[in-house]
Amino acid sequence: MVTLFITALAIVFIIGIGFYFLLRSSADSGERVLPPSPDFHGLFAENPDSSQAGRNAIAAAARASEASSCLARARNGDISALHDANHHRDAHLYDQVLDELVAQAGRNATLLSLMSYVAQNELRVNRTLAIAVVNSWKASPERGSTAKALHFAALSDDADVYRETVESALQFWRTGKLPDVSGAELRALFDGEFWLLSSRTRSSGAGFVLKRTLDSARSELETARAEL
Repeated sequence: MVTLFITALAIVFIIGIGFYFLLRSSADSGERVLPPSPDFHGLFAENPDSSQAGRNAIAAAARASEASSCLARARNGDISALHDANHHRDAHLYDQVLDELVAQAGRNATLLSLMSYVAQNELRVNRTLAIAVVNSWKASPERGSTAKALHFAALSDDADVYRETVESALQFWRTGKLPDVSGAELRALFDGEFWLLSSRTRSSGAGFVLKRTLDSARSELETARAEL
């Protein structure tokens, strides 16, 4: 009888120990479960890098479409396309649109309108527009157009364009094609517009040649004034 009682207690003890270790094993395995990685978006989630690349591609396509639209409008003589091109802050696109508008203005005799639009909206003058203005002035030089030609040449920030315009104005003055412009006025125009050029352009190699041209022009105009 005693033997049976002891045997029963042993069985109960063994079963208790088994339950203890079983419960502990379950608790340990639960603690080892890690939370999902913050970068994990599911098996079928979209890759963030590919999503950004897609958005970039869409934005690039939109910019290309807008650029194409600006150019098409410029070819049709729509001056407001220049304002939109400037809004994009793309210097290459701006020059393309302005070049197209200059070409249209040359054929349609609307250069003055283009000049006025650029001046009123304080838009950038490029080499193409400056040369068109200078060539128009050369066809019929007079007091007002001389000042405009020098002004636009300076706004182009191109030392060679400005130097050539100064040389042309001086030649017209020598030959009497600017009878209503005095030597003193011409010198004031040369010097005043010169400072519209950027410091980078004034200090360049072409700027050095321009300064020598201006020095020579000043001497000639001063001598002519002294002889009066």
